[in-house]
Amino acid sequence: MNWFLDIWTSIPGRSTPFFSWIGELRDKSVLKADIIAGITVALVLVPQSMAYAQLAGLPAYYGLYASFLPPMVAALFGSSRQLATGPVAMVSLMTATALAPIASQSGDGFLIYALILSLMVGVFQVALGLLRLGVLVDLLSHPVVVGFTNAGAIIIATSQLNKVLGVDKGAGDAHYESVYNTVLTALESTHMPTLYMSILALGIMIILKKYMPKVPNVLVAVVVTTVLAWYTGFSESGGKVVGNIPDGLPGLTIPTEFDMDIVMSLISYAIIISLVGFMEAIAIAKAMAVKTKQRLDANQELVGQGLSNLASGFFSGYPVSGSFSRSAVNINAGAVTGFSSVVTGIVVALTLLLLTPLLYHLPLATLASVIILAVANLVKFKPIVHAWKAEPHDGITAVITFLLTLYIAPHIEYGILVGVVLSIILFVIRFMRPRVAELSRYEDGTMRDIAVFPELEVSDKIALIRFDGSLFFANASYFEFKVLEVMANRPDLKYIILDAEGINQIDSSGEEVLSQVADRLTQNGVTLVVARMKRQFMQALRRTGLHEKMGEGNFFSRITYALDFVWDSLGDEYDRTTCPLRRLST
Repeated sequence: MNWFLDIWTSIPGRSTPFFSWIGELRDKSVLKADIIAGITVALVLVPQSMAYAQLAGLPAYYGLYASFLPPMVAALFGSSRQLATGPVAMVSLMTATALAPIASQSGDGFLIYALILSLMVGVFQVALGLLRLGVLVDLLSHPVVVGFTNAGAIIIATSQLNKVLGVDKGAGDAHYESVYNTVLTALESTHMPTLYMSILALGIMIILKKYMPKVPNVLVAVVVTTVLAWYTGFSESGGKVVGNIPDGLPGLTIPTEFDMDIVMSLISYAIIISLVGFMEAIAIAKAMAVKTKQRLDANQELVGQGLSNLASGFFSGYPVSGSFSRSAVNINAGAVTGFSSVVTGIVVALTLLLLTPLLYHLPLATLASVIILAVANLVKFKPIVHAWKAEPHDGITAVITFLLTLYIAPHIEYGILVGVVLSIILFVIRFMRPRVAELSRYEDGTMRDIAVFPELEVSDKIALIRFDGSLFFANASYFEFKVLEVMANRPDLKYIILDAEGINQIDSSGEEVLSQVADRLTQNGVTLVVARMKRQFMQALRRTGLHEKMGEGNFFSRITYALDFVWDSLGDEYDRTTCPLRRLST
């Protein structure tokens, strides 16, 4: 343990980031604002956390346990002041996916693996943060996230149909089969009191959100339906309610009896939950940092999120992350520092100590309605269309991730893995075939691509080529093919000027091919001239001796200088005044 503490304390500001804001609490206005914001978030968090625990396939009170210490820890050790951490829909769905096979095998014994999963997520996130590897989250490209989030939201909403309709969940290996069978069952035996309770809860939340946005609509829906369920004997008529919740705060739990094979099977889920959960949290934190002008450290936030997951695992919770909706409530309620999240955790603790008997008659239909309304805003197809317009490859990635995740649910982890692999493959393909443009002088004096402006004339003696990408092993042969293609199509060609402005890097394969191209051109009576080279490009050529081999006089800082050299070299056999590459006189 000492080695961990040594690493921890050796990183400036890493062990006590909350010191940056704790002194501000001396200001009574800041303290008051944080207390009000913390209580406001707690009023949303208590019912939401219970709903998300149900979504994760866990008892409702596990959501309360995951809402007690994690918000405090994340606020104390993360870099975002307003990020509200706790149970969230997407992480809860992935937790359910991870635990479902275990639950079918070991009954209630699977609950211990919820704690272990949270600990694994926490260890992975803390390790990434300490090693400053937050950049790994960038592997989850925007199109993958958009496709996965849309599919996940639909899966989450439809998974609550049986609770809204008051029927048993339909059987089926795939999620769509289960939903279809649930609907068939509901057509014959919908429990009408449950359906009415769901409609009432949804109606209250929608109306209050639209016409009275400052009123905690979720809390009002919970109170009204709970009182109504108690008064009408909802549970006695067949309606399902939360039931008994253990009194008191969760104690420290260190898992000791577990199957190592099962734990090993959770590793892939833990990694995906770590990355997806953090990506969601950091996206929210960045959006708020823009408003508050606060500095955000992604690696510090990874540490904060990781420690919050460790706290959740050690105190009977399950994996948590930053919540968009509750973070919005937090900042809109006036939160200034992370103390607001400490207040939120204290309110949840008081709920566990004093108010759990009042939640006995809370209908599960209400919690299902809370989930459905919470994820409804996640279904957005405009970003997919936008991604398609920006880059068709990104649109393809988003659509395939979306459709595949829907199809293979509940095994949604494969959807995001395929999306990541596909985005990487398409990225590599794009770099294997960068744009290679032959340029000529446009009427305004600039150089334009003749493929875009086919009316432009070209010189029979000189070709100007621009390569838009780094020259490395994956595209070196393509570069060679395009250059030699230009030479083959112009039998009278004497010079090829390579505009190297777009070549940021060149590796050994690229350098070797460049050397071979220069030799092939020379053998055919064509000289390769290079213009607008970048420093890193030239350093590589100087280290390998290619710069000396090609001749220092064949490298120029500007295209104009390269053209002057070529025209002078061609001499009287070429009339430079009629060259299509010459700047037009004004």
